[in-house]
Formats: sequence, C-alpha cells, structure tokens
Amino acid sequence: MSGPSNDATPPGGVDYIAVEKSPPFVELKRRHRSFVWPLTIAFLVWYFAYVLLSSFATEFMSTRVWGDITVGLLLGLGQFVTTFAITMAYVSYANRRVDPLSAEIRGELEKQEAGA
Repeated sequence: MSGPSNDATPPGGVDYIAVEKSPPFVELKRRHRSFVWPLTIAFLVWYFAYVLLSSFATEFMSTRVWGDITVGLLLGLGQFVTTFAITMAYVSYANRRVDPLSAEIRGELEKQEAGA
C-alpha cells in the first residue's frame, strides 16, 4: 500500500524548502553569519592566545601588576569580560538587524499556515 507522495505542499501548509531559499531568509542567514563568524574567530584567537601564553610565557603571565595581581589574572578575568561584552553586542545587533527580519518571515509563514 503506497500513499501519496510527500513532495507536494499540503493545502494551507508551508513549503519550508522554498522558504529557506527565499531572498528574505537568505538575507537573515547572511546578517546572522556576518556578525557571528567574525566574533567567533576573534574570540577563539583571544582564548587560544591566553592558553598559549599561560603555557609558554609563564614569566610574562606571572608578572605582578599590583600587589598579588598578575598579568595572567588580569587576562583571565578579561576572558569573562569579553564573553559578556560579546553577548551584549550580539543581543543589541540581533534586536536591531536580525529580529525584525525574523519577525517578518515568521509573520508570512503564519499567514501561509493559516491559509490566508
């Protein structure tokens, strides 16, 4: 017993493959990637630089800056600061550039799903 092919979009349904290839969705992915990838690469370089410095530049990392505060401690705390800064920057960027387009696409999909 073979049923009907699933290739056709059901009435009132959404063709998600077509949505994925649509210009608004392609633009949404471009906006997201243009922000995420550069920051990911920058943070990974910063992270691995810290790890390598802590492994191979122990004299530099143990240099005292003030009292018992060392360069390594400051750079380690800088990792946390960087993480929060990247998160805040992404939230701001997403609110301005990604979410409005996402809401527009979602609205269109909800109209299609409702059969309007």
